[in-house]
Amino acid sequence: MELRFVPPDLRRLDLLVSEIIAVPIAIGDRPPQGSAGLLDYRLGGRISEVIASGAITGSLGEKLFLSGRPRLPYDKIFLYGVGDNSSFNPQTFARIVELLLNTMSELGAKRAVVELPGRALDLISPEIAANVLLQQAGDRPEFDTWTLIDTPAAQRAVNQRVKNDRANQWQ
Repeated sequence: MELRFVPPDLRRLDLLVSEIIAVPIAIGDRPPQGSAGLLDYRLGGRISEVIASGAITGSLGEKLFLSGRPRLPYDKIFLYGVGDNSSFNPQTFARIVELLLNTMSELGAKRAVVELPGRALDLISPEIAANVLLQQAGDRPEFDTWTLIDTPAAQRAVNQRVKNDRANQWQ
């Protein structure tokens, strides 16, 4: 799996071409946080409406798909529940990533734009997040490229970690 990055900016997200965008929803996210909040703005509050209706609560493992067209360049918006932010930890992150990978595999989504759970609120470091993602996706050839929604600082940290890991691998 190749990782690319895009900053959490609506204009930059509009420039991407991908079939699906996946964003986390936590319990009590009203209004939606992170990229879900950006998409909610572009969709005129549609994500807030589905949260208010109870269609998704943010419980761990919940899934909800919305159409992104015509206001977004994505066919599908995948909202996935991540549980309560106050109990978020690396084990929870790994479990959510596994569920995320399984769902994307079932959809046949080789390329996706994804905000990893906990990253918008910096509940997990970008290096650990990318490491867990790459470990779990490493032996799954169905994934091509994921564009992670994260800050430029996170991108630099992950790129440096990958560079260091590759250098250590050859020693």
